[in-house]
Order: sequence, then C-alpha cells, then structure tokens
Amino acid sequence: MVRIEFLGPIQKPAVEMEASTLAEVAEALRADETLKAWLKNSAVAVNDTLVSGLDVALKDGDKVSLLPPVCGG
Repeated sequence: MVRIEFLGPIQKPAVEMEASTLAEVAEALRADETLKAWLKNSAVAVNDTLVSGLDVALKDGDKVSLLPPVCGG
C-alpha cells in the first residue's frame, strides 16, 4: 500500500492504494473528477522528494504527496 496525501487547498483526505508505479497512482486519481484540475498543475513528491515523471517505482509504505501551486503575498 502507498499513501497519497493531498496538500494545501485540495482539501481531500489522504487515501491508501495498491500501486507499483506513480503512473498507476495518476491513473487512479484521474478517475476522481474533483482532482483532474489539480493533477495538471501540482508538483508531486515521493517520500518528500520532488519527482518529474510518472515512471517512478513505488514500494509498500511509500508516501506520494500532491503539492498544488499556491499564491503568497
């Protein structure tokens, strides 16, 4: 199981799912209409390290975080 965390304004509770790659996580999350816009614009971190592609392998206990862009002032 991997844990998916939605940070900042996404306002969605964390979920756990079986996935062996980040691509599998992305595919599952695309099924949620409320996440589609966030998926296009968010950075992704695996175990607190930013990643740039979906070919990242995952193992049991990994944490995937969706980091939406934020505005500051």
